[in-house]
Amino acid sequence: MFISANIELTGSYDYGEVGRSVFIAIAASYAALDLAGRVTAASGRIRAAWLTGGAAAMGIGIWAMHIKGMLAFHLPVPVEYHWPTFLASLLVAMLASAVALYVASRQKIGMVEALIGSVIMSAGIAGMHYMGMAAMRLPAIARFSLLLVTISVLFAFIFSLVALMMAFDLREETRWTVPRRLGSATVMGLAVSAMHYSGMAAATFIPASPPDLSYAVSISPFANSGIAIVTLIVIVAAMVTSSVDRRASVEVQRLNQELERRVAERTLQLEEVNQALRKEIVDRKRTEDELKKQKEVFQNIFEDIPVMIGFVGKDGHLELVNPEWQRTLGWTQEEIREPGLDIYAELFPDPEYRQVFFEVVAASTGEWTDLKVKVREGRVIDVAAAFVLLSDGSSLGIGKDITEWKRTQAALQEAQDNLARVTRVIGMGELVASIAHEINQPLTAVLMNGNFSLRQITSGMPNLEEVQKAIAEIVEDGNRISAVISRVRGLLKKGAVDRVRLDINEVIEEVSVLVRSEAARNLVHVRLELDTALPRVLGDRVQLQQVLINLVMNGIDAMGAVTDRTRTLNLTSFPHGNGVLVRVQDSGSGIDTDPVERIFEPFFTTKPQGIGMGLSISRSIIESHGGRLWAEPGSPGAIFYFTLPANGMTV
Repeated sequence: MFISANIELTGSYDYGEVGRSVFIAIAASYAALDLAGRVTAASGRIRAAWLTGGAAAMGIGIWAMHIKGMLAFHLPVPVEYHWPTFLASLLVAMLASAVALYVASRQKIGMVEALIGSVIMSAGIAGMHYMGMAAMRLPAIARFSLLLVTISVLFAFIFSLVALMMAFDLREETRWTVPRRLGSATVMGLAVSAMHYSGMAAATFIPASPPDLSYAVSISPFANSGIAIVTLIVIVAAMVTSSVDRRASVEVQRLNQELERRVAERTLQLEEVNQALRKEIVDRKRTEDELKKQKEVFQNIFEDIPVMIGFVGKDGHLELVNPEWQRTLGWTQEEIREPGLDIYAELFPDPEYRQVFFEVVAASTGEWTDLKVKVREGRVIDVAAAFVLLSDGSSLGIGKDITEWKRTQAALQEAQDNLARVTRVIGMGELVASIAHEINQPLTAVLMNGNFSLRQITSGMPNLEEVQKAIAEIVEDGNRISAVISRVRGLLKKGAVDRVRLDINEVIEEVSVLVRSEAARNLVHVRLELDTALPRVLGDRVQLQQVLINLVMNGIDAMGAVTDRTRTLNLTSFPHGNGVLVRVQDSGSGIDTDPVERIFEPFFTTKPQGIGMGLSISRSIIESHGGRLWAEPGSPGAIFYFTLPANGMTV
């Protein structure tokens, strides 16, 4: 129980020492805030080292502040200090500092943790203070005011809570600023000093018998200054170490960030390379699959297509043939590679013809060529072949056996020629009356001039000039009859196609003569509009006459029922590109068929007595000459056109 005394020793303070103690408290608080950040930033054993070093530096600072504060207090009696108790108070200060740094450096702090940490820290600070006072050895008894002691302990608790919250708030490096930390350290230092001096104010000293001075030491002014200097050295060393470590950490962090950036860039580059590589792999796999598929397709085509395929190397040797080639010509792939077999001599026994074949292969123009090829069994077949040059200098040849096709074409041509002749005969049947009229007129004139000549000769006094004139007319009319008969015989004869260069206008005029009587009988006026600057065309005169006769007779028939307008048939020729264009236009009832192309179908006819082959055969004839035959509706009537090339090529 605290007892007041009537006689008290009057003490005084050295305010210089008081100021130095407050400065040490502020410095220790600054160091504590600085070290809290390092403890927070560290981990593992480094964290434990920073926690231990920080607790030592902070504890020494608080303890030194306490010593300086006690040495600033002067009594009128000598005072010594029990050094074991002093050292124990230092240990308590370090433990309290360790608790404070541990709590402040945690990732989060709640009110419960803050209160528990403040209780422990305040107990440590109060214990350190009163243990320091208990270490005093002087001829006096210390008595304490319970109220002031309570206030000092309460101060210690409040100030500990404030210090923990400040330290926790400033422990992160991103919140670290010198002015802010210095202000917080000042508040904490003043708070620690206020707690110390309130605790000192709670004590009064009453004179008593001399104390036990065992293990007691006297602190000289030199030792007092030494304590301050050593403490400041420790605090400064701690702060310098923290600053160096912070800068090193910043540099390490910068280097780590730079390394991470470079690693990220390199990773991105590697990822891009990997993506490109994966894409290349996918593309290559797709290409390989496509090539494999194409190879399979080519293999199937090569083996199954019913066309001969052969590859000729740059040296001219036949290197590869497909099964159709082997089946058609009779030699196998293995046999054509045998050194003793000259396959070209077998296929083309005639050396001159063989040289022609070599020239075709060397050219490799891709154009189709008809070849006579001897197969293994000895017979000769017709082959349509084409050769193309490949990128490696070799040639690809394809061929087809067209022997049967040629026979069929020959038979078809013969049948078509026969059909055309029959059509001409039928057409001539329709012209019988017109032809008879063409012959009767000159024949009548021949008879009349013959009778006149006989009468002149038998009269005794013949007029030789008149007889000569009559005989000349007989010869002229005979030539006319002969020309008509020749044209008729040409249309009716059966013979090979004879294509020569001819004037299409002459053909048109010849046909106009043949149909003149038929046109007159049907009251049709035939009008010729022929261009005189036409190129000659390559064609068969008889076949072209047949086409024109068919078109003209169709036009005359189409105008048979026309009574309200003049029956006119226009035959016109024009230049047309590299050839000629012939137009046959009537003024009849027109074309009733839709579409117009139907009139060119075989056996299609609008005539009651027709067989429907005239226009079909006419189109075939024109197309065989490299031209084109078509029809268009007229106004009135119908218009037929056909073209013929001047050089025998298609126009």
